[in-house]
Formats: sequence, C-alpha cells, structure tokens
Amino acid sequence: MKARVHITLKNGVLDPQGKAIQHALGSLGFDGVDDVRQGKYIELDLSTTDKAAAEANVEEMCKKLLANMVIENYSIEIE
Repeated sequence: MKARVHITLKNGVLDPQGKAIQHALGSLGFDGVDDVRQGKYIELDLSTTDKAAAEANVEEMCKKLLANMVIENYSIEIE
C-alpha cells in the first residue's frame, strides 16, 4: 500500500519560508500572489494490505515523528 502525508503549518503560525517564496515570486513578476504557505509531502510504501491498519500505523508515525503536533496539521491518504 502507498500512504501520502501532507503536512502544513496551522493557521496563525508564522511561515517565513512562505513569505520568502511570496517575495521571490513578486520579484520574478508574478503579481497578485497574496499569501504563500509551504508544507511537506511524504510518501510511504507500506507492506501491509490492511487499509485500516495502514492508516492507524501512519497516524501514529505522524504523531510521533513526521508532524510537529504543536504547530502543524496533517492529512493522510492511503491507496
């Protein structure tokens, strides 16, 4: 199975990398970009064939390592 994890900063958390990207886009002539928030994308190949077990396992991975629960949100897709 394949798991895809999208990790983003929570609303209200400052995003200096997003601001740098926004500024760079403006410098390159891409006007009209009002805000940029950047995040992480992690793809995992799992050996299990049980979708519920895979989701529970990846959920635990996010809580223990992949996401900083204080400042980040995450979403999981299992295929």
